[in-house]
Amino acid sequence: MGKTIGARRAMLALVALVLSCLLAGLAGCGGSDAKASSGSGTLRVGVRSDVVGFGYLNEATNKYYGLEIDIAEDMAARMGYADVEFVTVTPDTRKKMLVEGDVDCMIACYSVAASREENFDFSPTYYTDSSVVMVEDSSLITSVDDLKGLTFGTMAGTNTAPQLALKLTESGFTSGEALEQNEDHSMTQFDTFRLVQLASYQDLSKALEEGTIDAACMDGAIAHTYLSADRSILDYTIDTQEYGVATQKGSSLSTPVAEAVQSMLDDGTIAALTDKWD
Repeated sequence: MGKTIGARRAMLALVALVLSCLLAGLAGCGGSDAKASSGSGTLRVGVRSDVVGFGYLNEATNKYYGLEIDIAEDMAARMGYADVEFVTVTPDTRKKMLVEGDVDCMIACYSVAASREENFDFSPTYYTDSSVVMVEDSSLITSVDDLKGLTFGTMAGTNTAPQLALKLTESGFTSGEALEQNEDHSMTQFDTFRLVQLASYQDLSKALEEGTIDAACMDGAIAHTYLSADRSILDYTIDTQEYGVATQKGSSLSTPVAEAVQSMLDDGTIAALTDKWD
């Protein structure tokens, strides 16, 4: 009889545990969202692998380095995670990977924009940058006005192309009317310039070197990765970019991420890390 009662109690305890896990959802009982105050679980963070100073994968050590890597590690520790798993994302893949849950959050030179806030939540801004125009010195281009009739290049999947077209239209450089555009929007012909979008920043840099494009447009932090003694950044700002940590809209991680980043801003951690990598 005693054994039967004991077995029944054990079964009830097991059922109660299962129910508590189901009710807790993402907030408990496993999964990468299941952080614990004792320091457990792994936070999967989408990062860049090609932006020196922000997120760069050293193939010799197979380790990531940069401002955003340090921010991710400190943020995860404040949230109670024991470990961080870095996952490389690109401008073409990052939205899909976050939406589909391949990463829990993204710290990848990802700027806050109204269109992105429809799909994602963002932390407070941890870095402010400007998108710029880079040219080869041999082109003798010294101002944006010198680029009339020439070709601008941007990275596909970023906000730079529409921001550039808007800025050039507002300044009177162009009427803003697209005269011709190919099916995948990788080339658009305007009245006073041509705009092409390439698959990677490496492709942009190579196209600039070879003269396929006359100007490469990208965030300043990224431009400095490809700046050399033979290149210059024009005195022209396309737009200001504010980088934030992105999470799924309404995710259980959104508030903890925002609070962790805000605490890092308040106590000077992010300022110190920015100085370290500047």
